[in-house]
Amino acid sequence: MNFILKMAWRDSRRNRSRLLLFISAITVGIAALTAVRSFSVNLMGDIDREAKTLLGADLLIDANQPAPDSILAKFETPGTEKAEVLNFLSMIRFPKNGGTRLSQIRSLEGDYPFYGKWKSLPEDSWRSFRTGKKALVDHALMLQYGIQPGDSIQIGDVTFLVEGDLLSSPGRAGIASSIAPVVFITSEWLDSTGLVQRGSRVDYQYFYKMPAGSDPDALVKGMDKELEKANLNSDTVESRKRSIGSAFGNFGTFLNLVGFIALLLGCIGVAGAVHIYIKDKLPTVAILRCLGASGRKAFYVYLVQVAGIGLLGAIAGALAGSLIQKMLPWLLSDLLPIESVSTNFSAGAILQGIVLGLSVAVLFALLPLSGILKTSPLRTLRASFEENTETSGRPDLLRLGVYSLILLSIFGFTWWLVRNWTETFFFMGGIAAAFLILWGISKLLTILLRRFFPKKWSYIARQGIANLFRPENQTVLLVVTIGLGTMLLSTLFLIQNLLLKQVEFSGSGNQPNMILFDIQSGEKDSVAALVQATGMPLMQQVSVVTTRVETIDDRTKAQDEADSTNAMPRWVWDREYRVTFRDTLIDTEEILEGEWVGTHTPGQPVKVSISDGLQKAMKAKIGTRIVFNVQGTRLECEVGSVRKVDFNRVQTNFLVLFPTGVLEQAPQFHVVISRVSSAEQSARFQSELVRRFPGISAIDLTQILKSVDEILGKVSFVIRFMALFSILTGLLVLISSIYQGKFARIRESVLLRTLGASRRQILLINALEYFLLGALACLAGIGLSVAGAWALARFAFKIPFQPEWWPLIATFGIITIITVLIGLFNSREVVNKPPLEVLRAEVGVRSAKSSVRSP
Repeated sequence: MNFILKMAWRDSRRNRSRLLLFISAITVGIAALTAVRSFSVNLMGDIDREAKTLLGADLLIDANQPAPDSILAKFETPGTEKAEVLNFLSMIRFPKNGGTRLSQIRSLEGDYPFYGKWKSLPEDSWRSFRTGKKALVDHALMLQYGIQPGDSIQIGDVTFLVEGDLLSSPGRAGIASSIAPVVFITSEWLDSTGLVQRGSRVDYQYFYKMPAGSDPDALVKGMDKELEKANLNSDTVESRKRSIGSAFGNFGTFLNLVGFIALLLGCIGVAGAVHIYIKDKLPTVAILRCLGASGRKAFYVYLVQVAGIGLLGAIAGALAGSLIQKMLPWLLSDLLPIESVSTNFSAGAILQGIVLGLSVAVLFALLPLSGILKTSPLRTLRASFEENTETSGRPDLLRLGVYSLILLSIFGFTWWLVRNWTETFFFMGGIAAAFLILWGISKLLTILLRRFFPKKWSYIARQGIANLFRPENQTVLLVVTIGLGTMLLSTLFLIQNLLLKQVEFSGSGNQPNMILFDIQSGEKDSVAALVQATGMPLMQQVSVVTTRVETIDDRTKAQDEADSTNAMPRWVWDREYRVTFRDTLIDTEEILEGEWVGTHTPGQPVKVSISDGLQKAMKAKIGTRIVFNVQGTRLECEVGSVRKVDFNRVQTNFLVLFPTGVLEQAPQFHVVISRVSSAEQSARFQSELVRRFPGISAIDLTQILKSVDEILGKVSFVIRFMALFSILTGLLVLISSIYQGKFARIRESVLLRTLGASRRQILLINALEYFLLGALACLAGIGLSVAGAWALARFAFKIPFQPEWWPLIATFGIITIITVLIGLFNSREVVNKPPLEVLRAEVGVRSAKSSVRSP
C-alpha cells in the first residue's frame, strides 16, 4: 500500500488539473443533491416544530354543511376553546375605483388562531378587525387595486372598512393568492351580506384548542365511523404534519431526481474522461509491469488517484450544496406553507453527499480502469501491440460485473430517493430509454458517416466530418450528455406552454369566457337582461340542483364498504352532486352507450345520463338503478345512457344529466354563461353586476389565465433552476472531454500543418466538428422532449399537442453555439503548437522505446 500511495501521488503531479476537471462534473451533481437534501431536512424540521401554528388549533372538523350539534358537543369538553370559520367564494367590490374580483370570503367567530399569529399591516390589525364592521384583506388584492387600510370594500350587501393588509397567515402558501385571494370578516355581519343562500357552496370549519394533556388523535379515532356517517372530515396537528410533509416530500423527491440526473451525466463524463486518461497512461502501466509490478497493483495506483480526486470533488460538491440550499427558501417562498425555512447546515446531508460522490466516482471509473488489468509488458517493446491480443474470459466477466454493480447502485439509490418500487422502475426505464436512444443515435451516425463518407466535399468539410468517427472521437459522450440536458430543459418549456395554450384555447374564438353562478330563481331574468344590455351574448342558462346518491342497485354505502373486494370509491357516496335537466345534449357531450331520453314520460322510470367516468366509478351499466336524495326527497332513477363529456371546455358540464319534466320544482340555483370581448367590457360588466346583484359571483377566464400563468411560471422557475445543474454538468463534461481529447487533436493538427494546412483551416475543421456534435446532441434531445411532451399531452393531460417552437429553436441555437465556442477555446493550444515541437515529442517517445529494447 505504501508503494501504491506514493506512486499514485507522484504520477498525479503532472495530471492533477486533468483529474480535477473531469471530476468537477460530479461536484455539480453532488451540489444539487446536497442542496435539496439539506433543504428538505430543514423544511421537515420546521414543519415539525410549527405544526400547531400551521393548523392554528389542536383539532379541526371540516364539512360542506353545518355539523350536527350532537357531534360537536362531544368535542366541547370543559376547558376547550372553539372557533368557527365559514369559507365561500363571492365577488367583492372596491367602491374607491370600482374594481371587482372573485375572492374567498372567510367569516370568523372566536379567537382563531389559537397558536401563532398572522402577519399584517398595521401590525395588530389581524386582531383589531374583529371589532366593528371591518375586513382584513389579502395583500395581493391590496396591491392589485391600489387599496390602503381605511378604504372600503363591498361584500354582498354590506360595505366594510379595510382594517388591515394581510401579508401572510400560517398554512397558506403565497401562491394561493393568485387563485383565490382571501378576505376575513366577522360572523356577526355574515347574514347581513345576504351571500349564504340555498345552493351556496359553503365550507364549515370548527377549530378547537384542547386542554393540556388531551389527545385529539385518540378522540378522533374513536369517532371515525360517526364522523364519516355525518360526512365530516377531521384534521389534527399530527395529521396536518403528515399531509404537509408528504406533499413537500414528494416535491423534494422530484427535485432530488432532477439533481440525480445531473449526477448521472457527470458519472458518464467521468467514465469517458477516465477512459481517455487511462489510455494515455497505458505505456506507463506497461513500464510498471516490466519493473515487476502486477496488473492488480498498477490498477490500484490509478484507482487511488481517481478515489482521491473523487473524494475532493465530493467534499467540494457537498459544501457547495450546503451553501446553495440557502437560496432555495427564497426560490420556493411562494410555494411553502411556512413563512421562513431554516438554512442550517445538515451534517447528515453533507455526509450522504460525500459518500455518494466518492462511490459514483469510483464506480463509473472501474470500467475504464479495468483495462489496466490486461495491459501487457509487451506494450513497451512493440509499438503496434494491441490490447486485444490477450483476451480471455476474465476481463469480460469483470466488465459484466462492473456493469451489474453500476445498474444495481443506480436502482438502489433511486429507490432510496423515491421509496416506491413502481415509480423507481418507471424512472429507471425512462432514463435508460433516453440514454439508449441517444447512444444509438450517436453510434448510428458514426456508422453512416463511415459508410457514406462525402469524398467529393471540400477538404475542411471532409476533415471535420471525419473527426466524428476517428479514434478517440467524442461523439457518443457529448451526444448523450448534452442531449439529455437539452431534453430536460426543452420538456419543461413544452409542458408549460401546452398547459397555458389549453387555457388560452378555452378563451379563444367564440368560446365562452364568463361564468355567472349563485343566481337565485327570482334573479334569473334580470341577470339575463343585464348580460344582453352590456352587449354580451347569452350563450347558456342552466338550472342546477344539488343531490346525493342513496343507493345503487339497492346497495347502500354501508353495504358497499363492507364488501372490501368490490367497493366503489368513497367519493361516489360522499359527493354532493350538482345536476341539471334539459331535453338536448350540448357540443361537449357524446352518447357512448344507451339512448338519450330528453323528456320524461310520467309513469315510466326516470332515465338519467351519466358520464363515462362516473360509470366506471359506480361500476354501472345501462339499467342500473340509482336512488337520489334531492334535498330530502327520494327520487328513483335508472341509467338510460352513458356520455363522454369534455370537461376541459368552458361549459356547464355535469356528471349526471336528468331529462325535463322531473326536477323543475326542486330547489335550485342558476348559471349563466357568456363571453366578454375585452378587459374593459369585463370590468364594466362585473362592476355593475356586483352593484345590482352582490350575491352573484362571476368567473372571468382571462383572470384565470393570468393566475395559471403566474403559478406555472413560479413552479417552472424552480424546476428550471434544478435543470440548469444538468446543463452545467453537460457543459463541464464537454469541457473535460474536449480537454482530454485535445492531445490527440494536437498530433493530428500538427501533421495537417506539416502537410500545409493553415491555422484558419484547422480552426474551421474543429469548429465544424463541434458544430455537428452540438447540433446533433441538441436535435436528439429536442426530438426526445417533443416525443415525451406529446405522450404527456395525449395520455396524461389529455390536451391537444400544439408545441411552441421558438423556445426549442432558441435552445438549439444557444447550446450549439456554446459547444462551438468551448471547442474553439480549448483548441487554442492545438493551433498554437509549432509542428517541430510535436515532431520532437514523437521522436522522444520513439527514442525512449528504443532504449527500453536495447538492454
